[in-house]
Amino acid sequence: MKAIFTAAHRLAHGMHRVAGVLIVLMVLTVLLDVLSRFVFGATDGAVDFTFRGGVEIVSYCLLFMVLFSLPFSVARGQVIVDLFTENMSERLKGILSGVYLFGFGLLGLGMAIRFYEAIGQAFSTGETTQDLVVPLAHIYIVVTFAAAVLALRGFLVGLEHILESGKRS
Repeated sequence: MKAIFTAAHRLAHGMHRVAGVLIVLMVLTVLLDVLSRFVFGATDGAVDFTFRGGVEIVSYCLLFMVLFSLPFSVARGQVIVDLFTENMSERLKGILSGVYLFGFGLLGLGMAIRFYEAIGQAFSTGETTQDLVVPLAHIYIVVTFAAAVLALRGFLVGLEHILESGKRS
């Protein structure tokens, strides 16, 4: 069981690093787009190195960045309000935290199922993005993977919290 927890953690950590690369790519894309438009405007169109698809690149990078960062962050990003939990035992706090994390697992599972269904629809229609003409099915495959990892991590981290709370009693 420990090997499964470790493998899921490593996968989530790798995805978290990819999310970091994606945010840098977003910033560079915006910078290059603004710079190219400035040069185009300053030269009255004589120098044109503007490019199509900057908005799509940024929007899909944002989508992937958020979805790739969630599986790693689910274990450490929870805010606990002491006002409600200060009189609870450590065991009850651990169980409550685990149940809460199962919610993230259900969220990821629902998203994964829905996007998995969308993959087939996108393949059958041949739908693509507007500017870059990337098949939406390929984007949905990546989203489905990220959502499935979120589901797995939510359930595993929730289970881990519940199991650790049993050791504290």
